[in-house]
Amino acid sequence: MGTIIARTRKDGTTAYLAQILIKRKGKILFRQAETFDRRQAAKAWLGRREAELSEPGALDRPDDPTLSVVIDRYVGELKQVGKTKAQVLASITSNYDISLMKCSGIDSAALVEFAKSIRVSPQTRQNYMSHLGAVFAVARPAWRYPLDQQAFKDAMVVLKKLGLVGKSKHRDRRPTLEEMDRLMTHFDGVRRRRPNSIPMTKIVAFAIFSTRRQEEITLVEWADFDLQAARILVRNMKDPDEKDGNDVLCDVPSEAEVIISSMPKSHPRIFPFSTDAISAAFTRACKFLGILDLRFHDLRHEGISRLFEMGKTIPQAANVSGHQSWSSLKRYSHLRQTGDKYKNWRWFEIITKPELHR
Repeated sequence: MGTIIARTRKDGTTAYLAQILIKRKGKILFRQAETFDRRQAAKAWLGRREAELSEPGALDRPDDPTLSVVIDRYVGELKQVGKTKAQVLASITSNYDISLMKCSGIDSAALVEFAKSIRVSPQTRQNYMSHLGAVFAVARPAWRYPLDQQAFKDAMVVLKKLGLVGKSKHRDRRPTLEEMDRLMTHFDGVRRRRPNSIPMTKIVAFAIFSTRRQEEITLVEWADFDLQAARILVRNMKDPDEKDGNDVLCDVPSEAEVIISSMPKSHPRIFPFSTDAISAAFTRACKFLGILDLRFHDLRHEGISRLFEMGKTIPQAANVSGHQSWSSLKRYSHLRQTGDKYKNWRWFEIITKPELHR
C-alpha cells in the first residue's frame, strides 16, 4: 500500500517521499504523501498511517482527501477532458506540493503561493489556474470534497492584481513566402532521403489552404469529406464554450481539395499521423533553418488572412475556417497585401503528386 522514493534535492541532499495509494475497483480511493529528511522517519510515518487506515471504517469517514486524489477523480470521471487540460493537471499532481495538501487546508494564500511557484509566463500560468479552477468548481457540489471555490476566486483576484496571470496575447505572426520556400525545400529533402517519413510538404500546405488546426488535420476521415460539395465535416471543433458534439461543415478550397485527392485511401483518416510527430518535425525544421517565432498554428492564421487578401467576404472566410462570429475570426485577419501570394507557387506540382508512401 505504501512506498518510499528517494529524491535528490537541488542542494544535493536526499529527501524521502513516503506515499500511500489505495484503490478500489480500479479507482483511486485515497492518496497521501509526505516528505522526510531521513528514510527511518518516512518508514515510521508510513507504518503509522497504514495502521490508521486499516482500522474499520477509516476510509468511510467524512472525506478530506489530498488535492491529487480529487484531480485523479476529476480526470477519471468527467467526459471530454481535453489533452491539454489533462497534461496540466497531471503536471500539478506530479510536480507541485499543493497536490499533497488536504482539501480543507487549501486556502487563497496556498493557491497564490502555488501560482507563484509555476515558473512560466502569466498567460501559461492563467491556463494552469483555469484548469485547476474547473476541479474546484466540481469537487464540492459533485463529491462533497471541502475545496473552497470562493478561496480560488479570491486567489485569482490577487494574482491578477499582481500581474501573475493574464490572457494570451493575440499573435500576428505570418510566414513570409521566402520562409515557406525554405521550409518546403527542407521537408522535401527529408522526404527524398526518408521516403517513409511524414509528408510534411503536403501537411504544411494543407494547413494553410484549408485553414485547419493541427489536431483537425490528423483526425479528419475520408468519410467526412464530400468531394462533390467540396466540404469537410470537422468533428468536435475547438470552441470556447463547447467542444463535444461541436461538428462543423467547412468549405474546402480547391488547393486543399487537390492535396486531399493526392492522399491514398488505405487508412480511414486522410492524414493518419500524430500531432506530436507533426509538431516536432515543424519545430525542428524552424530551429534548423533559423526561422524565429513561427508555430504550426500560425499557418492557420496565414490561411485565413490569405482568404481576406484574395477578396473573400467575412461569411466566405468563415465557411472555410469554421468560425461562428466575426469577433473570433478577426484576430486572424492581418492583411499584408492584396491578391494571392501563393498564385503560381512552385510547390503546387509537388504537393499534388499522388502520395505512395505511408
